[in-house]
Amino acid sequence: MTRVRELRPEDLRTRRLRRWVMGLGLAVVVSAVAVVYAQYAGGDRYARLTELEARLDALEVEWGQLQLEQGAWATHSRIERLARERLGMKEPEAAEVVMVRLP
Repeated sequence: MTRVRELRPEDLRTRRLRRWVMGLGLAVVVSAVAVVYAQYAGGDRYARLTELEARLDALEVEWGQLQLEQGAWATHSRIERLARERLGMKEPEAAEVVMVRLP
């Protein structure tokens, strides 16, 4: 015959305490994993940020160079020279100028 053992109040308290300790232990492990993941994700995002900032700096330098180049291409002397060379334009003679009176 098997004997059924009665649970004493101390045994119930011990079981509850063990469950509580196991739950806390599991919470600590989950928290540790979350901290490690957060640090990894933060480091990964920081690396991406520095990469994008470097790209931004390069693009700003290129933008400045393009603005300088545009300024050089749009100078009056260059436009006048191209008009003379490519389009055969010239300044009109005094006899070619027609005076127009505005009302």
